[in-house]
Amino acid sequence: MLLTCPHCSFSREIDGARIPATARRATCPRCGQRFVLAETELQAPATTLPKAGFWIRVVASMIDSAILGTVQLIMSLALARVALGVAGSNTPEIDQAIGIITALLGLVLSITYAVFFIGYCGQTPGKMVLRIKVIRTDQHEVGYLRALLRETAGKFLSGIIFGIGYLMVAFDSQKQGLHDKIADTYVIKL
Repeated sequence: MLLTCPHCSFSREIDGARIPATARRATCPRCGQRFVLAETELQAPATTLPKAGFWIRVVASMIDSAILGTVQLIMSLALARVALGVAGSNTPEIDQAIGIITALLGLVLSITYAVFFIGYCGQTPGKMVLRIKVIRTDQHEVGYLRALLRETAGKFLSGIIFGIGYLMVAFDSQKQGLHDKIADTYVIKL
C-alpha cells in the first residue's frame, strides 16, 4: 500500500497489514505531521483478500446451470408449442428448426445471464448463494464490458484448451483461472 503525506508529499510503500483496521490517522516519517488516511489507503490490497477456490466455484456454476436449464426447458417447450400450433403437424424439418432456434436462444440466454449479473453486482445467483463475488484486481466493480470479456472470450479460451483454463483456479496462488487473468479479475469470498 502506498501512503502519501499531504503536507510534504513524501510517499512510502508499506505493508497494509501493519495498519490496524480502526486506524484513521498516520504520521509522516519525514515531516512528523499527522494526517487522515484516505479511504483507499484503508482497504486491504486485493491480493490479500480470501479467494474462492475451484470446488466452491464449481458448485456455484452448477447452481447457475440448474437455473438456466430450467428456464431453457420452459422456453423450448413454449417454442415447440408455438411452432407446432403454427405448422399444424410435427415434421423432421420443424423438429430441426426448433432444435436450432432453442440452441441459439439458450446460448444467448446463458451469455446474457452471466454478463448481466457479473456486470451488475459481480455475482450470479449461484455465487450469491455461496457468498462469493467477482471483483477487478483493483477492487472496483467489474462492469458490463469486462464481464462480457470474461464470460465470452475468457471462458471460451478456458474451455477450448481441454478445460485447463478452468483448472488453473486449483493451482494458481491467487485462484485465478485463465478467464480471470484475461479480464483482470478475482473471485473472492464474502
